[in-house]
Amino acid sequence: MKVLVFGKTGQVATELSRYENTTCLNRDMADLSNPLDCAAIIAKADADIIINAAAYTAVDKAEEEENLATIINGAAVSEMAKAAAKRKIPFLHISTDYVFDGSGEQPKHPSDAVAPLGAYGRSKLLGEQGVTAAAGPHAILRTSWVFSAHGNNFVKTMLRLGKDHTELSVVNDQIGGPTSANDIAAALMRIASVFYAGNGRSGIYHFAGSPATSWADFAEEIFKQANLSVNVKGIPASEYPTPAKRPNNSRMDCTGTTTAFGISLPKWRESLTNVLLELNRL
Repeated sequence: MKVLVFGKTGQVATELSRYENTTCLNRDMADLSNPLDCAAIIAKADADIIINAAAYTAVDKAEEEENLATIINGAAVSEMAKAAAKRKIPFLHISTDYVFDGSGEQPKHPSDAVAPLGAYGRSKLLGEQGVTAAAGPHAILRTSWVFSAHGNNFVKTMLRLGKDHTELSVVNDQIGGPTSANDIAAALMRIASVFYAGNGRSGIYHFAGSPATSWADFAEEIFKQANLSVNVKGIPASEYPTPAKRPNNSRMDCTGTTTAFGISLPKWRESLTNVLLELNRL
């Protein structure tokens, strides 16, 4: 199974690059700000599976650069999906909990109504719609709160701040599932293998770490495992305003993913332990 990955240095792409028979394309090789160029790559690619792990992910900056975010997360994804569909190559795409408005307290099901709160979510939703409209074999994997030993993420931010502070205020009324990039990559490769075997069912799937938690509780576990003495003060999101509004409820119903692909939900505390071990080796 030959896998072509759009993205190389992002959190998930970095993990995907560790798999055999996987070719990862960096920005110099595949610039998602040029959608038709990305489609042209797929048109001539020697690949059995296409995975898009590249995206515009600067959530707050997207409020000022919505046009660019829309091109990268929407138009480019749509053109890539159409090119893959034309060749009947399964197209796997990573999306986000930000397509929801974060209302309620129940886990969001893939079929629940979408209503993005900001530019980033809107751009990602356009990408989802483009993949679905292309009507080729595909899987859209929505995930949340991604962390790893690479790139910028909440875990690394907490570790950096925790070295210089004895107390930190962290939002405690946004609830979701921290998900390691390594677990996401493993899930994508499992999905890819099912499609490669001809048994993949196209659709939207959810994948997130378990159990659901708050950012404040996540931070406490980070400090606990890292042996840092930091008191976490839980605060409402209203006391930590950001340019882009985040969903309060990022719980995700992942039962469909388990049923379709036999993928169990990762335990984020165990995944955090592995990430911290890797960081210590770097």
